Amino acid sequence: MQYLRITMSTLTAIGFVLGSDLARAEPPMQVDDAGTLGRGGMKLEGSLSRDDKQRAGDLVFGFSVIENVEIGLALARATDRADSPSTRLAGVGIGIKWVPIQEREGWSLGLSLDHGRTRVDERATPAKFTERAYGLTGLATYRWDDGQAGHVNLGVSRIRAQGEGETVGTWGLGYEYPLTDALKLTAELFGEEHARPAKALGLRYQVFEGFKLSGAIGRGDGRSFGQVGFAWEF
Repeated sequence: MQYLRITMSTLTAIGFVLGSDLARAEPPMQVDDAGTLGRGGMKLEGSLSRDDKQRAGDLVFGFSVIENVEIGLALARATDRADSPSTRLAGVGIGIKWVPIQEREGWSLGLSLDHGRTRVDERATPAKFTERAYGLTGLATYRWDDGQAGHVNLGVSRIRAQGEGETVGTWGLGYEYPLTDALKLTAELFGEEHARPAKALGLRYQVFEGFKLSGAIGRGDGRSFGQVGFAWEF
């Protein structure tokens, strides 16, 4: 079905709108950590990404008004050049992350719940429609005293468009390793039902307290992808 092909474009080009990524993994990772901002904290994150013939940009504002709960609001734009003329996508989303168990060392455990809407303008057909997505993801992180961290995500996403729907399971494994006090190496493996897993390597550099720059490259399901981004907590 045509809408399912567009769904896969949306998953890769504006992934945060589709559930498991909005309240959201800190760039450059797709696999989220079990952690939230402190009460009263805020953050701004953004990235530019390439996935095969897709180009996308996103911006997320996060804040916390209750201990162990973080809310994220997101905007994204993407272009899929696999079609001629290209397909355009515009997304908005909201996500809530609740992590009742948070430890500096050892296990942290929580959940994220997300909802997003993506407007698809398939100019080659032409066809325009809105895709809605809902996601629920379990989050687990284990932190070592030397700064290493391992992350596990397991969830489900429900996608609806043009009167039809599809539910898929999602999963992810991530790892962070400190190379210096300011520089971390990131590695991850993630995917969903009926698709081969994607793998990525990245670097995250703390320019000054609260502000980080990052980048990553990866490959999965027959395509290559990459992104550059920033994260600012204040």
